[in-house]
Formats: sequence, structure tokens, C-alpha cells
Amino acid sequence: MKLPILETVSFVTAIAAATAFAAENPMVGGAPMSANKNIIENASKSKDHTTLVAAVKAAGLVTTLEGNGPFTVFAPTNEAFEKLPAGTVETLLKPEDKENLAGILTYHVVPGKMTAAKLSQEIKAGGGSAELKTVNGEKLTAKMSGDSIELTDTKGNTAKVTIGDVMQSNGVIHVIDTVLMPYRKPMIDNAGGEISHPVFALVVFLRISFYEI
Repeated sequence: MKLPILETVSFVTAIAAATAFAAENPMVGGAPMSANKNIIENASKSKDHTTLVAAVKAAGLVTTLEGNGPFTVFAPTNEAFEKLPAGTVETLLKPEDKENLAGILTYHVVPGKMTAAKLSQEIKAGGGSAELKTVNGEKLTAKMSGDSIELTDTKGNTAKVTIGDVMQSNGVIHVIDTVLMPYRKPMIDNAGGEISHPVFALVVFLRISFYEI
């Protein structure tokens, strides 16, 4: 039995819309990402971001990243954290290092919803690079590396966006392959001991978010 042309067109349109919606959010860490859920809800489902989620909890940033935003989060994978010197993650997760941890994590957050297309536009408008002011207060530099977006921190370290445009109800996540470090970062020696070097506290995170979003 043939469907009426109008019904057929509507069916095809619905399928195309559903496909396009699904395409907005790729699988991350083996889990589907829902555009109707917030950053914390989605990140918590990814098996590749267990270290990041643990760090966000230790830094006391869960409530903030569950908020309305919008936020753009550059989310390092577990493998990215494993690139850090031995003992770094363990040190940063200690309660006494909460402020330092918050400073590093907020360096991976940019106010607003910066999709890959918008980042590319700003890079083009900037003559090949774009400065992104993070919630931490320090800047990241974005540029194109082939077809991928590459971020450079204040120390010259680079991270590549491996999965972009993971849409959230309160912003967007871009998965990256390296942890970025602000200039005022906690310095860790090879033995994993901390050398005191203060960075922005959580109150700075909230204050900048309020004024710039």
C-alpha cells in the first residue's frame, strides 16, 4: 500500500530531522550525550571523563556547571590527565589543594556557547588565531590545525579538539587530548610534591561568570 505523497514527505522530513539531531551529539566515552541534559549529567556518563568528573567534584564546581550557563567546556580525557607528571592528579585532588584545582579547571571553561563553527569564524576573523578569555581570567589561543581546532595555553602547551560540538542544555563540550595549564598554575615537582603557587579561587569563577555571561 502506497502512502500519500504528503505523508511520505513528512515521514522523510521527520527521519532527516531526527538524524540531524542525533548528529549534533556524537557518542563520548561509549555513552550517548543528550542535548537535553546539562554538562555534569552528560560528562558523568562518559567512561573517558571519570578523572575530570572527580576533579570537578573535588573543586566544588558541580553546582556551577549544572547551572544555566551557557558554558563552553574543553574537557580533557582520562588519557590527557595521565600525561601529567606522576602524582599530579593525586595531589590536586587533595582537599587542601582545592583552590589550585579550581583554577586549572576553570581555565578549561569559556563563558557562552562557542560551537566549532563559531570558533572557526573567530579564528578566521583573527587572521588565523583567536584569543578566548576563560572563566579563570587567563586566555587560551585557538587556531586551526588541519581540519581540527587546536588550543594553546599560556605556557605554549597545545591540546587538540578530538570530539567537538557535544551540545548540552547549558552550553557545549569539546573533548580535548591534553590538560591545559594557566600561567598561575600549581607547580608540581617530579616527586609529586606541591610547590605553592596560588591561582584563582572559586569565588573568582563565580564572579567572572556573572559579569561575562
